[in-house]
Amino acid sequence: MLNETSQLLSDSVEKIFSDHVTKDCIISAEKGEWPESLWNEVIENGLNLVLVPENLGGVGGSWFDAGILFKAIGRYQAPIPLAENIVAGYLLGLGEVPFPENSIITLLDGELQLSDNKLSGVSHRTPFGNHSTHGVAIIGDNSKSKLVLVPILDNSTSDDKNIALESRSNIEFKDVEALHVIDVDFSSDLILKIGALMRSCQIAGGLESLLDQSVRYANERIQFGRPIAKFQAIQQELAVLATHVAASGVAADYASSSMDDGGDELAIASAKSRVDDAISICASIAHQVHGAIGFTYEHGLHFSTRRLWSWRAEYGSGGYWAKILGEKAVSNGADNFWPSITSGKI
Repeated sequence: MLNETSQLLSDSVEKIFSDHVTKDCIISAEKGEWPESLWNEVIENGLNLVLVPENLGGVGGSWFDAGILFKAIGRYQAPIPLAENIVAGYLLGLGEVPFPENSIITLLDGELQLSDNKLSGVSHRTPFGNHSTHGVAIIGDNSKSKLVLVPILDNSTSDDKNIALESRSNIEFKDVEALHVIDVDFSSDLILKIGALMRSCQIAGGLESLLDQSVRYANERIQFGRPIAKFQAIQQELAVLATHVAASGVAADYASSSMDDGGDELAIASAKSRVDDAISICASIAHQVHGAIGFTYEHGLHFSTRRLWSWRAEYGSGGYWAKILGEKAVSNGADNFWPSITSGKI
C-alpha cells in the first residue's frame, strides 16, 4: 500500500511522463537530441532528489519510492538519466554532499585512480555520459573507499550507444580536480549493487509495457473475423507473459523494500536474476503476438524490447547474480539455506 509520499511521487511521474514521453520524444532522443522540456519538468518536481536527505534539500524518500520512479522510467521508456541521478543523489547523501545545482550526474565505473584529489582513468560505457555534467564514483576497497564527485569536461567523452540508442560513452579523466572527496565506510561495489536494483526495477517496468502493448494489439488485430485475443493459443501466450511480468514486478518491489530494511544483497541478486530470465521469454512472446509489425521501427514495441535487452547486461547480468547467490548459499552450508531465504539475508 502506498503512503502519501509514494502516492504523490507516483502521480507526479505518471503525469509528467504521459504528457512528455511521446514517440516523437523517444525518436528524437535516439537521434541525439536532448529532451529539454522533459528533463526540466522532472527537475522542477524534484524527482531526481527522491533519495537525497531533507537536510540536504531533497525529498528524503525511501528506496521503495525510488523503485516507483525506476519502474515508470522503464514503462514509458523515458530517454533521460533520471534513474542514474536518483542513485547519484543517494550516494552523495551518504557522504553529506549536496546535489550540485543545474547538474546532470552519471555513475562512473572503470579503471579510475585518485591522486591528490585528482581523478584519472576511463569510465567505460557510462550511462548518458554525453549529456552529463558530473560523475560520481566510489574508489578503493571496503573501509578505505572514497566517494568522489567530479566534473565531466568537454571533449572527454566518446560517442557510443547501446542497442537502445542510449548514450553509453567512455569518459576519460586526466588529473581532473574532484569537487568532493569523502572517506566512506561502505564497499566499493555499492554502485554495482544499487545499479542492479535500479536496472531490475526499470526492467520490471519495461516488461509491464510489453504486456500492455501485447494485450492491446491482440484485442485490436482481427484475424478470421475476430480479434486474435479470442484464440486459445494467443490467450495462453499472454497468460505466460503476464505471469512473468507479475513475478518480476514483485521481485523488484521486494528488492526496493529490502534496501530500506538493510537486507539488500539477496533480494537484489534474486530480482536481477528473475527479470533477466523474464526478458527472453516475454520479449519473444510479445514479438510473436505482434507478428512482423513488431520488428518495424514505426511500431513502438521495439522501444521497450531494445531497452530490456540493453539493461539486462548492465550492473551484472542475471547469470552473474545467480552465481553470486549460488556461491553464498553453498558457503553458508545446508543448515542455513532455508533460514537465509525466509530472512531475506544471505
